[in-house]
Amino acid sequence: MDARYGHRDNQADIALVRSSLFFEGIPEEAVNLATAQVVARSHPANQVILLENDWGSSVYFILEGWVKIRTYNLDGKEVTLNILGKGELFGEMAPLDEVPRSTDVITLVPTVIGSMPAYDFVNLIQSEAIAGMRLAQLMARRLRQVNRRLRLRESDSTSRVTDILLFLADGQGRLGEDGYEIPNLPHRELSSLSGLARETVTRVLSKLEKKGLIARDKDIMRIPDINALERLLV
Repeated sequence: MDARYGHRDNQADIALVRSSLFFEGIPEEAVNLATAQVVARSHPANQVILLENDWGSSVYFILEGWVKIRTYNLDGKEVTLNILGKGELFGEMAPLDEVPRSTDVITLVPTVIGSMPAYDFVNLIQSEAIAGMRLAQLMARRLRQVNRRLRLRESDSTSRVTDILLFLADGQGRLGEDGYEIPNLPHRELSSLSGLARETVTRVLSKLEKKGLIARDKDIMRIPDINALERLLV
């Protein structure tokens, strides 16, 4: 099998899953038991990992790369709900509710994902109170992010694009030597996240770059001073 895309028999991948912030503070024995059956696979860009209405037999941890969570509005237009990267998990709600998936999940770049059997995840939540607290914190954080985006839906285009960049920095930002680093997503993804036309997003990003508030490379966007970017929303 091609080692790039497929099964990865690598204990390092399991160690990456166990190093996720989700497991912080949970007894090591419980973490080892919950992750014993994790299988890591590599996926190319633009591959569908989950489809809406699928049944939830696994919970997924991102080891490398990025995925987007999407749905469709009543007009059939794609709506990007979230962008998740290394260390994040998805697919955790369907096993708990015992209902089909409510969204699609698609890779944005070549991505490595570890899948945990749903029953192991549910058993962990049921047996370790701190795991339940971690899940509640995760849900609360994502709800706050969505609420913030909804409040800004009627704002000007600069505020809406800025909010998406701050949203990505909060969820996926990595503090580097030159400020926060976030994925330099295609403009169509930022368009879907912000609800703006792609041309508008391109224009706003160019304006922010000229002001020195962002700097863009091929795969990474840098925010030199995140406080300066936040002040645009005041």
